[in-house]
Amino acid sequence: MAAIEAVLFDAYGTLFDLRSAVAPHAARLGDRSERVLALWRQKQLEYTWTASLRNAYRDFDTVTRDALAFALAAENRADDALAAVLMESFHALVPYPDAEATLRALKARGLRLGILSNGTPTMLERLLETQAFAGLLDCVISVDAVKVFKPDRRVYQLGADSLGLTPDRIGFVSGNAWDAGGAAGFGFRVFWLNRAGQPIEYGLAERATTLSTLAEIPAALP
Repeated sequence: MAAIEAVLFDAYGTLFDLRSAVAPHAARLGDRSERVLALWRQKQLEYTWTASLRNAYRDFDTVTRDALAFALAAENRADDALAAVLMESFHALVPYPDAEATLRALKARGLRLGILSNGTPTMLERLLETQAFAGLLDCVISVDAVKVFKPDRRVYQLGADSLGLTPDRIGFVSGNAWDAGGAAGFGFRVFWLNRAGQPIEYGLAERATTLSTLAEIPAALP
């Protein structure tokens, strides 16, 4: 088996905690906070998949705003000012506590590191601008370059092309099972972060290494 020479990470829900988009506004959202986040994420992903299937790409920032508008309206929290501050928080998500240490451990092993994300270049730049680990990344790749969303194979090909490596030499880390499944089908060496202990799907029992935290990745690499 080929040695892994680089590791690509998903951003949203993998390196960065989506809960940090709503946590600062829990008082305004009240008992709807968790429901708003769940609906927001559900619709965000649904809109990316339907856009790809219809060949009607709209960038991730637009999709995210539309998904938030739906979630707030569905939970009777429609409010332009609230939507604005929630989007601002989404643009400045907090990384998981073990993200930086994990990236540093991988970099110390001589691996090339990158992000492969649905986010726009501007969104990713904002996410990373205050993070000390940004300097560890060799590439930050947005689906904007091919104008289609994950799990379309063209996105994963973009990652392979950017690194100049065959898929079997690239590790791919995602906290999203559907993304992990797409990456495994493409040929990446996949590490699925199953933080919530969800049932295994998309054939990941056979096609991926399942972990519960980012901190487990260095030891899991062959």
